[in-house]
Amino acid sequence: MINFVSNLLAMDYLSLIKKPIESELNEFVRLFEESLSHTDGLLSDTLDHIRKRGGKRMRPILTLLIAKNLGDINNVTQQAAVGLELLHTASLVHDDVVDESGERRGQPSVNASFNNKVAVLVGDYILSTALYYVSQTGNTEIITSLAQLGRILSSGELLQLNNITSNGISEEKYYQIIEKKTASLFATCAQNGALSVGANANDVKEAYEFGRSIGMIFQIRDDIFDYFDSKEIGKPTGNDMAEGKLTLPVIYALKKNNLSSMQTLAYKVKNGTINQDEIAVLVEFAKESGGIDYAVKKMMDFSIQAKKYLDFHVKQSEIHDALSNYLEFVAQRKW
Repeated sequence: MINFVSNLLAMDYLSLIKKPIESELNEFVRLFEESLSHTDGLLSDTLDHIRKRGGKRMRPILTLLIAKNLGDINNVTQQAAVGLELLHTASLVHDDVVDESGERRGQPSVNASFNNKVAVLVGDYILSTALYYVSQTGNTEIITSLAQLGRILSSGELLQLNNITSNGISEEKYYQIIEKKTASLFATCAQNGALSVGANANDVKEAYEFGRSIGMIFQIRDDIFDYFDSKEIGKPTGNDMAEGKLTLPVIYALKKNNLSSMQTLAYKVKNGTINQDEIAVLVEFAKESGGIDYAVKKMMDFSIQAKKYLDFHVKQSEIHDALSNYLEFVAQRKW
């Protein structure tokens, strides 16, 4: 019953978010699905597998809403949105290979359904398709932003790998990683929405910062999920720790209560020797030490920053309502 109610709430949020751009979003979905279609056997099968995973389209929705706030959604907007979503899709396919993950949001990953070789090659194909679509915009700033985003996402993955093997446990390093791995993508989506309608430099910058705040909230929320078991999320409790990652709730708990026993477990996470029972101890330690509350507070800090953009830069009531609901959904989502 609880899951049913949460699903209904999500649908309510999403319907309100999509309302001002419903027809344009349908056109995006058509173009995106077309971009992931091919007639060759193995490539066709793999792209079909990826396309069927669907998703809530949160990133292209942000691009479209920002574009509509600052002008009229056009073909450049759509091509930019497709290119960004393709880049994101390619990065997920490659990430699952790196993480040796068998699932993506509760569905079999490409590498699990096929194999690592196929996943890497198909990820490369999707990345090349992303470059093709942004090239169709004819906008050098949009093309440059996508190329730069690819570099940032890759450097974020490498920073995370290096952080796993390093000796330190740092909240600052955590923010650096999630800014590169997640917030940069939302920021670029908002930025390119603004660029696609010829917005001035200040409007582009403000849109970028708005998207960045949303991305930080999105990833912190995602990391909180790891401290609770839910079939909706598609991963077991402590999955991040099993992969060697220490996220904000436990980082805060370790700093607040400098217990040698918990520090020892934290370093067992980083060197890959921790077991499930020990992970459960760290999860409870993070909860009992206020780690979840602290992470929620940090989300709210970024939310305050994002709301300033809505107050000063979004004048159309329908777009304001949609972006307000977008922000609320990202912070409150259950999966």
